[in-house]
Amino acid sequence: MSENRIVRAAAVQIAPDLDRPDGTLERVLNAIDEAAAKGARFMVFPETFVPYYPYFSFVLPPALQGAEHLKLYERAPTVPGPLTQAVAAAARRQGAVIVLGVNERDHGSLYNTQLIFDADGSLKLKRRKITPTYHERMIWGQGDGAGLDVVETAVGRVGALACWEHYNPLARYALMARHEEIHAAQFPGSLVGQIFADQMEVAIRHHALEAACFVVNATGWLTDEQVAQVCPDERLRGACRGGNCTAIVSPEGKHLADPLGPGEGILIADMDLALVTKRKRMMDSVGHYARPELLSLLHDDRPASFVHQPIRSQTVSRSLDHEQQPASDEPSHAPAGRGGLDRDADGAPDQRVAVLRR
Repeated sequence: MSENRIVRAAAVQIAPDLDRPDGTLERVLNAIDEAAAKGARFMVFPETFVPYYPYFSFVLPPALQGAEHLKLYERAPTVPGPLTQAVAAAARRQGAVIVLGVNERDHGSLYNTQLIFDADGSLKLKRRKITPTYHERMIWGQGDGAGLDVVETAVGRVGALACWEHYNPLARYALMARHEEIHAAQFPGSLVGQIFADQMEVAIRHHALEAACFVVNATGWLTDEQVAQVCPDERLRGACRGGNCTAIVSPEGKHLADPLGPGEGILIADMDLALVTKRKRMMDSVGHYARPELLSLLHDDRPASFVHQPIRSQTVSRSLDHEQQPASDEPSHAPAGRGGLDRDADGAPDQRVAVLRR
């Protein structure tokens, strides 16, 4: 239950290290200790913060991205690996739940990955952004529905989405249906300008209201020197400024502290989880305020697989001359791991709920 629990949260907005391969990880570990010293037990870092967000993909044409893309491959962590070991040790040492965004390397592909570490150091969730946005599609592969999940942690039920996934109402509803209490939002920051920050604030406050959960949002930050490094063309440097709105929002849609604009900082606020029930008493989008017989979500939560076994068709003898024809005694429900419509008592399809079973 969410009553009688106060959780101090930290939303971290700092610059990555664009030069040293392990420099950003060092910054993460230092920020964890700093936030913990302020009493934080739930911490969120920006989108793909390790080793850094691929800002180059927004300002360079594809023909000029090769060297930067390959450098990102070289520095991207594998999961699990040394990075997850280091962050897990920090989470365990400080007794904190940590949500970290990384560029995950999985053999020949990179992914926008969110990692949730529990206070005991265990990696509770690894999820990948389901659809990279615009320029990002040149850099990352796609995630799957298995990552649209909410996990039990030492501070409550935690879910996460990255950037414009917050504009996908069905992805958000998948987490709402799993009753998240604390939502970790991550954006790149230092991108597009102030309009990005304004839009971001609308998105995170709306999710807090609609899901009746807390939202802890972290955006990244580039120094002026880093902007010049990413954008050799001075005319493009405005594209790598603004877009900062590190914030902590209550289930009532209120900021619990003034959001952070451009610059570095760690935003701290206390979250009273009793507010989750206070909000849901009035409006529970996945409970008493829902109409599942009218509107429902189809969610394929199976992990993506690149190799599938063929389905062998069954045959039955239908004539004296042993003519073989497909079996007609199909079950009323789809077998495990395949899609189908639920059936009513008479065996007719129930059109209200379509499900994909494991």
